Amino acid sequence: MRHMTIKKRVELSSYCWIISALSTALMCGVFVYALKRPDNGLAVWILGAAIVVLFLFTLCYMPLSISVDKESLNINRPLKIKSIPLPEITDVRMCAPTMGTIRICGSGGWFGWYGWFSEKDLGKYFAYYGKASDCFLVTLKNGKKYMLGCKDAPEMVKAINNRIGN
Repeated sequence: MRHMTIKKRVELSSYCWIISALSTALMCGVFVYALKRPDNGLAVWILGAAIVVLFLFTLCYMPLSISVDKESLNINRPLKIKSIPLPEITDVRMCAPTMGTIRICGSGGWFGWYGWFSEKDLGKYFAYYGKASDCFLVTLKNGKKYMLGCKDAPEMVKAINNRIGN
């Protein structure tokens, strides 16, 4: 059976859009304010560098889409694609994060949810999603877990399960 590549966009929730817009506007506003203040050249450089680092971090991890081909499950990000070989995947199922989720390190809404999170029932996992309602959990043979999310998540889960033989 020939499998075609399936690619689904990660859609950001309204909360993500609001947090992203407000945070970006606030950072830009503080930077412009700092530029207009006299005698603070070093502070402006430090602030500017911090803002650049935050945006680079976001570009490295922010999920744009999820795709699956005949060899791997791919998390497509602006600067790099994270690929998970299909033979490493043991289980894929729909699974929305709960209110008890604890963020260990990562973003909790600034251009999506990405980073390390933990839940009592699921344990520790790495997340890449834009809406909690679009999430599914991928478990690997080595025990690592990924909480992923994309438009038409049930269709993506079905496609991955078909490819791994579940």
